[in-house]
Parts: sequence; C-alpha cells; structure tokens
Amino acid sequence: MTKLVIDAPPLVALPIAGSDEMFPVRRVYCIGRNYAAHAIEMGHDPDREPPFFFQKNPCNLDSSGVFPYPSKTSDVHHEIEMAVMLKTGGNNIPVSDALDHVFGYALSLDMTRRDLQGEQKKMGRPWEIGKAFERSAPVGIIYTVDAVGHLSTGRVELKVNNEIRQEGDLNQMIWKVPEMIAYLSEYFELAAGDVILSGTPAGVGPVVRGDVMQMSIQGLGSLDIPVI
Repeated sequence: MTKLVIDAPPLVALPIAGSDEMFPVRRVYCIGRNYAAHAIEMGHDPDREPPFFFQKNPCNLDSSGVFPYPSKTSDVHHEIEMAVMLKTGGNNIPVSDALDHVFGYALSLDMTRRDLQGEQKKMGRPWEIGKAFERSAPVGIIYTVDAVGHLSTGRVELKVNNEIRQEGDLNQMIWKVPEMIAYLSEYFELAAGDVILSGTPAGVGPVVRGDVMQMSIQGLGSLDIPVI
C-alpha cells in the first residue's frame, strides 16, 4: 500500500442521470473558438484553422448548482458548452472510432474572468488565471450515450434573468466531437475520466451577483445557475 506524506486530494466525481454511481474526472480539455460567430465576436477569423485547446482542472468542475462570483475580477463572462465525458481513450484515435470512447454528455459552463484573460492575451501568456479558477465550470447531470445517443444537432441556449444571451445549434461546431477527440489523441494520451468542453456559441457576456444563468441544450435538459 502506498504511503502518502499528506492526505490525498478528494476525487472529483459527477452525478449520472438514473444512477447512484458517479463519473470520476481525470482531465478537462476545452476547445477555443469552436463556433464561427463566437470566433468573430472575439475578433478572430472563423475559417477552419487547426483547433486549439486549453485546460481547466478537474476540481474546477462543480455540480453544486451555484456559481460563486470569483475574486480579483470585475468582468466575469458566461460561456455555455456541451461537456463530453470519455469512458476509454488512447493515442491516435481515428475519427471513425472516436465516438466509441464517449460515455455521455452534460450541460456545462466555461466561466471566464475576461478582464484577466485579456491581460494575459496582451502579454502572450497562458490563460489559466482567467479560465481555471475555483468552481469555474458549473456542470449538470451526465446523460449516458445509452440514454440520449450521440448529440450532433440540437438547440443551445443561455438566458440571464430570462433574457436570451446565447443561442445556436450543436451542428454549428467548426470541429465536431469525433474530430476533437481524434485531434487531442494525437497530442495527449486520452483516458477514461477525461472531459472535453466543446465550445460556445456567440453572445458571451458578463454576469453579476444576483443574476441567474438559465441554460439548456436539446437532449440534455435545462439547468439554472444562480450567481452568488
């Protein structure tokens, strides 16, 4: 038995619809600018350039149902995304086999300290300070592939206080889920427990304490997340 000099950090595990079992999280990969309209609103060309990814930490995923407004910022933005949970992985996975590795899907948010991210961009530095802060990825219950199939189309919507901010369709992704998995597997050894946040439609914007983010993706239900 391995002896540890300090207590092991708690395992991050997420709830699964219709099950008392939990999904353990290993890594979190996030694709950037994967909807053309969002790429444009962020000042980039939406042409199909090679995808790029950044990472959040497993403990950033939060299924508590609330979003605590973080410190050191005055400009926190919502970004609704579909989370993809993997049950298996590997290297150099063919696009044709990629969906075989998917366990299920969930609603999620990539909350962003936009002011801090912008400062890092100007200096050519990594984004973690803007992206990987505590509880920066609220996530809903996981729906298994057996229950909902593979989601490639369906309305994506986020409201703040009943006002629509973001809307789109999963079929507007520039890089589809199988392509994301295949591409990532060329650079990383993917494994069971990995999570991929698949990008956000246009309309990202700020929230403040007291707001309620109301998100839905067709096939994955809806979820209200108060900003506290």
